[in-house]
Amino acid sequence: MSGPEKKTGRERGEEWWQTDIIEMRPGVIRLRGYEIQELIGGVSFPAMIWLMLRGELPGEEQAALLGIALGAAVDHGPQAPSIAIARMAATCGVGINSAMASAINVLGDVHGGAGEQALSFYGDVAAAMDQGTALADAVTARLDRFLAEEKGYVPGFGHRFHPVDPRAPRLIEVTRDFAARGVIGGRFADIAEAIEVELARRKGKTIPLNIDGATAVIYGELGFPPALTRGLFVLSRSVGILAHAWEQSQQSDRNKGPLPREWLWAYTGTPVRPFPGRDEESN
Repeated sequence: MSGPEKKTGRERGEEWWQTDIIEMRPGVIRLRGYEIQELIGGVSFPAMIWLMLRGELPGEEQAALLGIALGAAVDHGPQAPSIAIARMAATCGVGINSAMASAINVLGDVHGGAGEQALSFYGDVAAAMDQGTALADAVTARLDRFLAEEKGYVPGFGHRFHPVDPRAPRLIEVTRDFAARGVIGGRFADIAEAIEVELARRKGKTIPLNIDGATAVIYGELGFPPALTRGLFVLSRSVGILAHAWEQSQQSDRNKGPLPREWLWAYTGTPVRPFPGRDEESN
């Protein structure tokens, strides 16, 4: 047999789901090499998230900043499709896990994906800056390309409810504070603010940073890749989803739909008409 022999038996079984994340056998649990009993009480939940995703423990301030970003996006009320779905599912008699899963499954490109898109946008600007392009010029070029090819809303900016998303300025303020203390560099905050300035120049009005754009700044500053930004949003919004699913499950409503029963939808189809052959039968 040419080449290495094909592995069989236990060795093949052990490699089937091989992972760098966890080592577990009777009496032993290690996460990224750390004994679970040492992690318990020794690290915060944001630090545990970082360890699981990145393979190393963060500094205390890095973990704190991650926790701030996660905490900022936990809920936006039942008008958000994911929250409404969690509540409706709870009135159908499903378990809390099913209500949460139903809600999480709608966190896609439109509802839940803007943070990932925003960080990718920032990353394109940062890559141009790495090639020697000035910040303002890099932002202008990326916006030109977006408006010519991608169109739509610039990810991370504007909000359909808030003239100014109250979460975003505070998150940028916190980001600047952490940058001033040397925890992060502040580059992604500079990029986001430069985009906001250029958008205002082009539109003739301010299109302010929103929660997705602001958390994307923090996740970028902390070194998370764009694809993980969506997963981090799911973790964050799961808190609100859980709270709403639980609250609804404690109420007596059954089969609660998206509108009150007295508010029916607008029917725009064919007007009422006779069934074929019915007129002939009646004559």
